[in-house]
Amino acid sequence: MSSPVSLAIVGAGDRGSGYARWALAHPEQARIVAVADPSEERALALARPSGARVFSDWRQLAAAGRIADAVVIATQDSDHAEPAEAFAALGCHLLVEKPLAPTEDECRAIVAAVERAGVIFAVCHVLRYAPYTDTVRSVLRSGRIGEIVSVQHLEPVGYWHQAHSYVRGNWRRSDQASFMLLAKSSHDLDWLQYVVGRPIRRVSSFGGLQHFRPENRPEGAAARCLDCAVEPDCPYSATRLYFGRLREGRHGWPLSVVTATFTEEALTSALRHGPYGRCVYDCDNDVVDHQVVAMEFEGGATGTFTMTAFNTGGHRRTRIFGTHGELSCDGESVMVNDFRTGATTTLDVTPTGDATAGGGHAGGDARLMDAFVRAVATGERDLIRSGPAESLASHLAVFAAERARLTDQVITVE
Repeated sequence: MSSPVSLAIVGAGDRGSGYARWALAHPEQARIVAVADPSEERALALARPSGARVFSDWRQLAAAGRIADAVVIATQDSDHAEPAEAFAALGCHLLVEKPLAPTEDECRAIVAAVERAGVIFAVCHVLRYAPYTDTVRSVLRSGRIGEIVSVQHLEPVGYWHQAHSYVRGNWRRSDQASFMLLAKSSHDLDWLQYVVGRPIRRVSSFGGLQHFRPENRPEGAAARCLDCAVEPDCPYSATRLYFGRLREGRHGWPLSVVTATFTEEALTSALRHGPYGRCVYDCDNDVVDHQVVAMEFEGGATGTFTMTAFNTGGHRRTRIFGTHGELSCDGESVMVNDFRTGATTTLDVTPTGDATAGGGHAGGDARLMDAFVRAVATGERDLIRSGPAESLASHLAVFAAERARLTDQVITVE
């Protein structure tokens, strides 16, 4: 590449900050020239290291014209469609955080806008870019397990992650963000479509909000963990989760979402007055805490996907069953059983970080940014693994699965 690709970051929260850090670490590939966020403090924190211009929101940035080669849209889910359409019309290449948008119409509108403008477009389906995904696809494409017949896939959200993001946090309500399957697990249905190599055609789904409800509140529990007599024995204690990280010096996500100042005084104030100190049984959450999706791929292969809060978290776990063998993977290793020879082979995959956003999604975040920036610099669109058509297809499968859950039907994906 000749000169670095210029980037504008729209949304200086956790995800936008992560992509900005990658750019700052790779000055030969990318440079940040603008940051837009309603919080001046957050915007300045991202802008200072590169001397980028600061804007109060995306509209102000768009009014300045095409001042960057590409725009990273990392705002809240409901704030993706308008800026994506506006910057596409300016001729800016786009990297949009998943999910594309909380409604089918908005997803279709974004895809239509980028196709109309002819800009390079990628969705942050970072699991497609994780190193272990390459290993899984290589095994499947080699024919070592024959034709894929069925798939089992588990997303272990983690009890504390559910409490942080989907009970107390920004994604707790479907009317303010999006429903759980879209907010958290659009990664997974997209990944399954990618590794199987076929679109999802029919879905059914079951699940609900079972545990994080007022009727499950322990006797004597207070509205906030700081005041609660039963907090020491509660697995969802905000005091234990956040103070534990503070005292260990783990100042990244999720602690960075709770407080920008890493002192006990600041954290105490945040838990006393902010959303992250609330009792998990006394919040206004409505997204599900467990869900199962049954699916049929084009060609007849079948699959099941389970998302559940009630585990310790970690990497996704997948088993893929073929006519000649079986593949199992957990983000760190891929095990292949060959029916023809009886041999079992284990392929090590060394992830760079853990499976969470704070760990860079096991290397997926960094490889996504590298692919997107290189595609913009060279015009090689094949570097993008999650372009308009593929991303729209997987989003439509997610919307269909949620309709299936709500209506108790088997739904054909449009």
